[in-house]
Amino acid sequence: MTQGPRTFATRLPVLFALLAVMLGGSNIALALHSVDAHHHAILRSHHPIRRIRRLLWNPLFRPSHDSLLKQNEEIDRLDLPRIVDDAQLEELKASHALVPIEATETLRVEPSLDPSRRYCRPWTLDFVQDLSEVYYDKFHEQIQLNSAVRTVKVQQKLRRRNRNAAPAEGETASSHLAGITVDLQRRGMTKDEIRFMEHYLFYLHALNLVEPEEERRHWCFHIMVSDRYDDWRQTQTLLPRHVVDQTSVALGASN
Repeated sequence: MTQGPRTFATRLPVLFALLAVMLGGSNIALALHSVDAHHHAILRSHHPIRRIRRLLWNPLFRPSHDSLLKQNEEIDRLDLPRIVDDAQLEELKASHALVPIEATETLRVEPSLDPSRRYCRPWTLDFVQDLSEVYYDKFHEQIQLNSAVRTVKVQQKLRRRNRNAAPAEGETASSHLAGITVDLQRRGMTKDEIRFMEHYLFYLHALNLVEPEEERRHWCFHIMVSDRYDDWRQTQTLLPRHVVDQTSVALGASN
């Protein structure tokens, strides 16, 4: 069967992530520019009405079954528990396996988020802090945390209200259950801010440090962070400048 433009577009992130790894960090910007070029070519080939629809929602990281599988494979590799209830959640907090996410000059927290669930794994917190700092430096805006750790019981309740939510069990269970994932608000971002986020995440995704999705229902960036992030982070003397320099080059090339 001939592959249509839409099918091809959905595979672009995977293709260019592989390309980026093969080329190495110095050529990440070139791969990112190619992603933008292909996206624009696909948009031009469609009827104007369909083009408008794609401009409204044309994310680089579409949610997928494969992405959920990868997130759970990472949890299994780390041998992390899926947190069942509040009792287990409190045990992990007490042992400092989960650390608090606190509002800062560069990060705000959704007020309705239960304070007991404003926690994540240490390496995930490092990622959030690094990203929020670099985002604030560029746009003078805070990133908002919408969700972090959840228990199986919380996920089951969420699933009853929203059938599109990831299940609480099985090979595609929500990675929030292990405390390695955060949701950062996408709603309200400008086109340049969204592009910056996608490029920033693309670079880290190409290095297998994050597994991101852009969720339409809640308009957020759902980002699972591997513990490899801290190993990589320790080698970056200019972090987070190192990542923003890569994305800045890509943004300049694609504008």
